[in-house]
Amino acid sequence: MRIGLIGAGAVGQSVGALLVAAGWCTELLIASGSQASARGLVTDLEDLTEVTGSCMRVTLTTPQAMGSCDAIVLSPRAPFTNTARRDVRMAGLIANAPLIVHLARQLTGYTGVAVMVTNPVDVLARIFAERSGCERVVGIGAATDTARYRLTLARHLGVPVGAVRGHVIGEHGDGAVICASTTTVHGAPVTVPVQQVRTELAARPRRISDGIGRTRLGPAGAVLDALVHTLGLADGLTEVSVRQDTGVWLGMPVHYTDGAPAMCPPALDDSETAQLAAATEKLHTAYIRLSKEI
Repeated sequence: MRIGLIGAGAVGQSVGALLVAAGWCTELLIASGSQASARGLVTDLEDLTEVTGSCMRVTLTTPQAMGSCDAIVLSPRAPFTNTARRDVRMAGLIANAPLIVHLARQLTGYTGVAVMVTNPVDVLARIFAERSGCERVVGIGAATDTARYRLTLARHLGVPVGAVRGHVIGEHGDGAVICASTTTVHGAPVTVPVQQVRTELAARPRRISDGIGRTRLGPAGAVLDALVHTLGLADGLTEVSVRQDTGVWLGMPVHYTDGAPAMCPPALDDSETAQLAAATEKLHTAYIRLSKEI
């Protein structure tokens, strides 16, 4: 497998390290808006491959040279200061969108898997897919949200995380939908303290950013999970942002078999249905507004 990685920041660095450890990636091609950052990451990962005995080859390149990659991870970030306290991920739309549009032009007709990391991931996944013509675009975010949800609920109830089954879908952001009505613990329905959980889901990324500057390991793990499933290296259910019938990209559980996706939307109660409709409208409105500016 040959994987392209665009963006040498916090998530890109972590993705590179995880791919070295995973063992199935034969070549990692790296590009970044900063040539110095890309070169530095290549050098650091070369050291890692030698220390760990990995056979993965790490190459410095450009986005245009990634057309033959099996998958490309898109994690560039514009140099802006995000001061938002609400809708934090959506606040990066105007700054980050031009980067994604530019990459879409460079990768027009790409036929592999594109994994969008840059926020707001749902809108930018749609932009990249429509501007590049790539038909296999997924965004990460819902997997991280779902993992945080299960962890938070497990700690609240004092049960193992593995006992919790439930999803967070919709927008990767303030419009995320906690699927409390179908959540189970040890296979049985459970009362979910939704507001308490929502507060913790919002607090976790802020806690990470306040402590170490930026979230990195959780999103990088979600990228690796998305790659393994979309490339057919493992079958199973994962949460990714994918195109809905409305044309909007939303986080949903998707079951992959040999890389072929089948959406598995959870049953929703009336409140959750309304929340998902609101998230859909919000993301579509943001897309329409953006389309008029770029």
